[in-house]
Amino acid sequence: MSATTDYIGRFAPSPTGPLHMGSLVAAMASYLDAKAHQGRWLLRIEDLDFDRNVAGADQQILQSLQRCGMQWDGEVTWQSQRQDLYEAALRQLGDYVYPCACSRKEIADSRLRLGDTASQIYPGTCRHGIAPEKTARAWRLRVPEPEQGIICFEDRLCGSQSQNLATEVGDFVLKRADGFWAYQLAVVVDDAAQGINHIVRGADLIDSTARQIYLQGLLGLPTPSYLHVAVVTNANGEKLSKQTGALAFDRGDNDLLHEALLPAARFLGLQLSPASNLHEFWQQATMLWAKKLSIT
Repeated sequence: MSATTDYIGRFAPSPTGPLHMGSLVAAMASYLDAKAHQGRWLLRIEDLDFDRNVAGADQQILQSLQRCGMQWDGEVTWQSQRQDLYEAALRQLGDYVYPCACSRKEIADSRLRLGDTASQIYPGTCRHGIAPEKTARAWRLRVPEPEQGIICFEDRLCGSQSQNLATEVGDFVLKRADGFWAYQLAVVVDDAAQGINHIVRGADLIDSTARQIYLQGLLGLPTPSYLHVAVVTNANGEKLSKQTGALAFDRGDNDLLHEALLPAARFLGLQLSPASNLHEFWQQATMLWAKKLSIT
């Protein structure tokens, strides 16, 4: 494999609990892609949803990654320490951003009046200003009109993707009613600030990519390469998550190589020969990942 030293990837978990198998698959894919490119792999803790953060979960995540033999490059960053960057980006967006005074109930009522109860798209109630008696609750980003709203990108694994922001997403929130920064803005700002040029993550986030590319354009930021891997599901077909009762893969004293790493690699389509230690596992997995993605 030839060196690609300008490759910078990342893993960005939320500290809402310990890592589960779904998290491990995403971490492994991003780690293997960075190693196959002989690039850097950064770690960012996405802890902006303060109501869901679990005390000590961030340190537990770091320990689990280290127990798996996954060592990040540089210093770990925490989103909660970078909020001035998000505020600056919001100001930079200028008139593309507008205050929204709508509650969830009011948005649902607006859809009902429009006869479009199945839609999840914001109906644009506050797009041209909020009523005098209303108070701003959130801040939204204007998306283009339908004829200019199509965002296309090439996913390294999933192929060509396209989404019309106007008809499939609508004006989306950048700062929430509870004062928390929305994922879409924070992730774009952080990836650019850290020089991330390759994003490898779960396919549950592929729907967010067009919004992020649109934001990157408005802020004058580069667009990274994207690769989305399949998500792990439970017996009911639901994505593994803390909300669906996913259990931690790391119990502190269990055999992570055979109980977690090998199953995660198989889920990613890597058919490894038996490995006796972590070094052998990662060496073999990296070679198989490079072959799978035609990385030379």
